[in-house]
Amino acid sequence: MPADPDRIVTARALLARLGVTVADLQQAERPRTPTMAEYLPRVMAAAGPGARRTYGSYWTRMAQAWGDRPLDAVAASDIEALQHEIIAGACSRRTSRGGRHAGEHVIAAARAVYTRAIADGLIDPGASPAHRVVKPRRLPSTRRALTPSELEEINLAARCTGNDVILDALLLRLHTETACRRGGALGLRLVDLDVDRGLVRLREKGGTQRWQPITLDLATSLADHAACRGAVLPTDGLLRFRNGSALTSRRYDHLWHRLGQQIPWVAAQGVSTHWLRHTTLTWVERHFGYGVARAYAGHTDRKGPATTTYIKADLQAVATALAAMTGQPHPL
Repeated sequence: MPADPDRIVTARALLARLGVTVADLQQAERPRTPTMAEYLPRVMAAAGPGARRTYGSYWTRMAQAWGDRPLDAVAASDIEALQHEIIAGACSRRTSRGGRHAGEHVIAAARAVYTRAIADGLIDPGASPAHRVVKPRRLPSTRRALTPSELEEINLAARCTGNDVILDALLLRLHTETACRRGGALGLRLVDLDVDRGLVRLREKGGTQRWQPITLDLATSLADHAACRGAVLPTDGLLRFRNGSALTSRRYDHLWHRLGQQIPWVAAQGVSTHWLRHTTLTWVERHFGYGVARAYAGHTDRKGPATTTYIKADLQAVATALAAMTGQPHPL
């Protein structure tokens, strides 16, 4: 039943005499807005491990800068000031781009805080200061597909130097054959290897899972490697150090640092494991088309042209591309 217009006029007149606005009443009904220091632990508890790893240091800086301020007392200019401060103090690495990524991450970290606050009903959707700050435009990636001679040079250096050439050679071959991400390789368990059918089960970002074809030679080598280094239970890590402990991301850092010392252009161009993904997927796309390359990469997002709905490739198509690339027949 609609409200009586006369009563609305009377109510407004009464509020005006009391010096109270409708916004004041809404604010009084809302619980006290927590400070940044009070609210950040809730944000971190609700975030996934990837978000905590990427944004954790920025959330710490926010707590230091605005810890005693309520969430609605932080302005867009405060976030911009922190952004410039972090860009100026960003570490200079071989892949650095003038602190641009750090500036992008601090805004994304702030937006994650305020998106959660909006969802919790602590602030209005239009009151987020983080969403009023423009994120820097992401620059095109400098990664590219390696040439066959470059790939051969990297593999030769990996097999001839270092304290665990067997592990390093397996890593490079695994990433070249599957185009998987580092997280996919690190998450491999004994139960994820199907030697007879030449498959590994990859669990990658976004909670995705897929069976990816590999050559039977690589499947056998992975099984032998795991058995020799103590993998027994189905949930034991597949890739392992010589002491029997499961592989960690530090091995990748060590590997590419060593390869950069052996091959100057690797260090100069900032080559990393992800370049192997570019290399394989570029080859597959050139020889088998976009649909097969998309399946090979494990891309399942729905963004992009509607045509992607109709050009899905199956596991057999991926196995066919692998066989052509490696020159080895595959069971599928």
